[in-house]
Amino acid sequence: MGRKRIPGLRKRGQIWWIDKKIKGRRIRESTGTCYLREAEQYLALRIEQERQASVYGVRIERTLTEAATKYLEENQHKRSIDRDGYALRHLIPVLGHLPLRKLHMGTLQPYIRTRLQSSVSQGTVNRELSLLRRILNLAARSWRDENDIPWLDSLPLIDIRSYEARKPYPLSWDQQCRLFSLLPAHLARMALFKVNTGCREKEVCRLRWEWEYRVPEFNTTVFIIPGEFVKNKHDRLVVLNSVAKSVVDSVRRAHHDFVFTYKGRPVHRMNNSAWKKWRVRAGIPMVRIHDLKHTFGHRLRAAGVSFEDRQDLLGHRSDRITTHYSAPDIGRLLKAAEKVVETRTEPVFQAVSHPKSPQSTALLAHSRL
Repeated sequence: MGRKRIPGLRKRGQIWWIDKKIKGRRIRESTGTCYLREAEQYLALRIEQERQASVYGVRIERTLTEAATKYLEENQHKRSIDRDGYALRHLIPVLGHLPLRKLHMGTLQPYIRTRLQSSVSQGTVNRELSLLRRILNLAARSWRDENDIPWLDSLPLIDIRSYEARKPYPLSWDQQCRLFSLLPAHLARMALFKVNTGCREKEVCRLRWEWEYRVPEFNTTVFIIPGEFVKNKHDRLVVLNSVAKSVVDSVRRAHHDFVFTYKGRPVHRMNNSAWKKWRVRAGIPMVRIHDLKHTFGHRLRAAGVSFEDRQDLLGHRSDRITTHYSAPDIGRLLKAAEKVVETRTEPVFQAVSHPKSPQSTALLAHSRL
């Protein structure tokens, strides 16, 4: 018979994890090894560390996973908590098992190289490192254990590399036509709506029918997105020019709650594998989802729309538009948004077959440069 392993270890994939209550404290962390003997040795070390902390007041060895969990629990009120969670989903699988004292530029270099080699921008890596630095700062200066000892003895120096931010890339009409004709039907509709309203990706993905309001004076509708779903936390007025309205009308009975769906379910993100694949095929691999918002702003400016109206149409924070919308306000913004459409001389919509799915159709915007 094989020997029994020490209680408190369980395998998750190929790696042994600790799940054990030690000195009244629940420990859940990776041992960082796929070998049982090494995992048992690590568990024995953690048990001894907890004993010394309890009896002699020795600092408890904390891992990044523990620190990240505490950070997320304490910062649910942050507007950027979703972005922080996204960054930690990349940091934790690689670095989560390391003790906080072992997190420094030496141990971080393999992680940084791997992220950059996976086509992630330096800006994204910098945001992840900034979050890590923030967590380590809290561990060294704010967080204390039961013996009033800081989680971390000293704060390591984490360098944030400077870089040149990528400039906005507004689409030309020809590029838009080429790209949107390749996209799957549901994604083409979302992109066409976005490039005609200036909404952010999450605002498009989360758009609900309950936020739609009729404006009888102009025989149209608008959407008012609640502040909790908007980046600046202010209610967002979305006016619909004729193109955006046609997109909305084309999906009006597709789903009870959400405006944009795929196979009966809401779409969580537009920046998916389909977008990345077809932008390359369209010859514009550099274009991002957010560039559709820049495109709308660029076209408004080219059409002579005032700076103030561009701000309101793009959802920038402003004291001019409040929760009480007057008909003149909406009428002025509708006229401004329609100027983008009026610069076109060819038909706005044409049904086209998706290359990979002849049965599906996508809305294609035809326009001159």
